Amino acid sequence: MTSSPEPEIAVVGAGLSGLICARILQRHGRSVTVYEADPSADARRQGGSLDIHHDTGQVALREAGLIEEFRARTHPGGEAVRVLDSGGRVLADLPDRNGGRGRPEIDRTVLRQLLIDSLTPGTITWNAKVTAATAREPATAREPATVRVPATPRVPAAAPELTLADGRTVRAGLIVGADGAWSRVRPLLTTAKPHYSGITLVEIGHAAPEARHLAVTGRGSLFALTGNRYIGGHGGDHLALGCGFRVPEDWAATGGVDWADPVSARHALLREFDGWAPELTDLIRDCDDTVVPRPIHALPAGLRWDPVPGVTLIGDAAHLMSPFAGEGANLALIDGADLARELLRTGDVGAAVAAYEKRMFPRAAKAAAMSQRGLDMMFRDGPPRRIARFFRIAGLAGRLLRTRG
Repeated sequence: MTSSPEPEIAVVGAGLSGLICARILQRHGRSVTVYEADPSADARRQGGSLDIHHDTGQVALREAGLIEEFRARTHPGGEAVRVLDSGGRVLADLPDRNGGRGRPEIDRTVLRQLLIDSLTPGTITWNAKVTAATAREPATAREPATVRVPATPRVPAAAPELTLADGRTVRAGLIVGADGAWSRVRPLLTTAKPHYSGITLVEIGHAAPEARHLAVTGRGSLFALTGNRYIGGHGGDHLALGCGFRVPEDWAATGGVDWADPVSARHALLREFDGWAPELTDLIRDCDDTVVPRPIHALPAGLRWDPVPGVTLIGDAAHLMSPFAGEGANLALIDGADLARELLRTGDVGAAVAAYEKRMFPRAAKAAAMSQRGLDMMFRDGPPRRIARFFRIAGLAGRLLRTRG
């Protein structure tokens, strides 16, 4: 087993949180290396469209010096919202008005590539899968917090250490776990694991949608809902959609569907939406051949941990939640920016991590509660009157604010 040169800061995971943290640190002359399991930036799909909020994600992008590049890549008309029932009846239709709602849309792949391109070449070590992590002994326990899961036994080390799949070890002054839902770094801080939310989303897309499909989706966000079933996502030059339902966690794995066979996958989805309006089921019937089921998991809302020297978590590694409030990517970005800012402000890594976590914990707890409310509002019996009313009220509030401004 060999050791790599010791970086000042080691970020595990080249997702949004890890990349923006590295960008801000590097912009101010700090040494940082990102370790990513994927062999390249385009090794796998990165998901659909993201709405980036003015008070979180955009703050982070501004600190990274990338706000103008971000704005140049957002979707025209992307802040429109349309809510339909299973019969295709429009219950809410909010256009993307001039000035927007402070939440412009951008493709996740495009945003990630923007962040990758902003780093000095060689900052990211690709094909560097972390198989284990060790840390110093834990610090003295703090007072109990909202949700506290007992910490795992830790192997003492002279410094936080990562073991890579190729046998290399990496030590760093600070290890930042930005490695998502199934983080290898998280067990250094807590035994908490993601639990199944009760919802499975099946991702579908249209690389070149027909006009009749765009007539249904529009260029913004689509929510077609009835009776614990959902078809929705984001319109535009290409469609990134999901089909969601309340099913057992093993539904996709044990239902006898070959998800690699697009014909079999489409038939399985169409059975779930039997009786829905043809213009909605055509979004499934005519979708591209890549169909990917994703059971939705979440960490306990309000999760906290006791400090461990030289280790912290950002993004989904810290507070994985369902996507039904649009908060995940924004929290990932502001987490990375907050941690970087604290590290730049003080030379004491422990103090910087403590200050970051003090801000992150309550913010994540609030967002997790919002995500659960969004899930419960979307997946319920009957037509989507409640969510339609929610968006109509939000649209009215936005118009009032613009008028007063």
